[in-house]
Amino acid sequence: MSEPDDVPIKEMVRPVSADEEAMEPVELIEQSGAIMRTGRLMLAAGTASYRVAQAMQAVAQSLGVDAHHAQVSLTDITATSRRGRIFRTELVTNSVFSVNTDRIVALDRMRRTMPEHTTAAEVHKTLDNIEARGARYPVIANAAFAGAACGGFALLNHARLLEIVAVFLAAGLGQYVRRLLMMRHFNIFGVTMAAAAVATGVYMSSMALLNVTGVQVSTHAAGYISAVLFLLPGFALITGALDMAKMDITAGISRIAFGTMITLGATVSVWAVSLFGTLEISERPEANLPVAADIALWAGGTAVGVLGFALMFNSAWRLALSAAAIGAIANTGRLFAMDQGVAIQTATAAACVLVGVLAAWAARGGRFPVITLSVPAVLVMVPGVTAHEAVVSLNRGDYGTAVAGVLLVVLVVLSIMVGLVVAKLLTDREWAFTQTEQSWHHIDTAK
Repeated sequence: MSEPDDVPIKEMVRPVSADEEAMEPVELIEQSGAIMRTGRLMLAAGTASYRVAQAMQAVAQSLGVDAHHAQVSLTDITATSRRGRIFRTELVTNSVFSVNTDRIVALDRMRRTMPEHTTAAEVHKTLDNIEARGARYPVIANAAFAGAACGGFALLNHARLLEIVAVFLAAGLGQYVRRLLMMRHFNIFGVTMAAAAVATGVYMSSMALLNVTGVQVSTHAAGYISAVLFLLPGFALITGALDMAKMDITAGISRIAFGTMITLGATVSVWAVSLFGTLEISERPEANLPVAADIALWAGGTAVGVLGFALMFNSAWRLALSAAAIGAIANTGRLFAMDQGVAIQTATAAACVLVGVLAAWAARGGRFPVITLSVPAVLVMVPGVTAHEAVVSLNRGDYGTAVAGVLLVVLVVLSIMVGLVVAKLLTDREWAFTQTEQSWHHIDTAK
């Protein structure tokens, strides 16, 4: 039966009585809210789902909650908190798909330093301070970091000096557009396509302008693809692999599916813009340099690329320089091993084990979360040029070459994930051993 039209709104809303509110577990509701906010902020910062659940568990224990269980995926968290015979289940959703390593570091430090006893108000106060911290670097600087990262990629892919300059400008403008659209909450898939189109369009235009002015430079895939590698969803793919290795299948699949979708979005724009020009995809011969010069180029290109990625993810300089050193050591060894005839998948897996071990050593004592060091360090190992060559071959109807390229990319990505998982097993006892959760079957629910 509908309410009469002439009844005032305030009389249609049932007032809350004091007796009714007294029946609510107000303290547990406040505790659950603080726990859920901690998880939401960690999830939005881009860290792995098992770390999100771990942080929530730490807060719950400090608040005096008897039992807490959370199911975390890329887009939502469902959690139940129990105290005595009462419980509260809440659901929060996540619509932020960016990476903020500075916030990951702050939240992880909060997780590690939780006092034995605290209150929901104190937790919220700490979270307010963390959330109030803005980006470390302005948008222009963030764009320059992306350009530097992609320039390092271009050097490793045998791009020429003018191509590296064009990659720096193209990737910087692409990241600038990406940040502006993200700040306006534009659809993430559309953001990726727009940023990739801007980066590749600027690169193609730069090459055309150089040729018009009399500088003969071929538009090679090495530079063209390097210009969009700032869009690599490295955190999503690697945290997804770690979640699946932890047997959190739901979280792992959602992250890997998200990473795959972002990659496909970028690929669509890369392919579409390439139709407006001619790309050279033949493999460039390596310069006949002494071994010492090769090692210096590999180490320098890798260090710049990793440093750029780490800073683009809003890392502090000390963290970014640590990641750059780790990446330079591991990737230089990987490239040297491949130069000596070692299979790419073997060299990549071994290098990623080394990255994980060095990252765990650099992060000892809780200085940094390991994931903030390892992800930037391994992004330079992703064979982006090979992936594009596979797409071009597919478009031309050369299915044999396309399938071979796709399989190589998949093999390398799997090698990266396997190497990091092995390193995690070797260095993180808490992660490696499954913790037996307490049984809840004996707890009676309140009537």
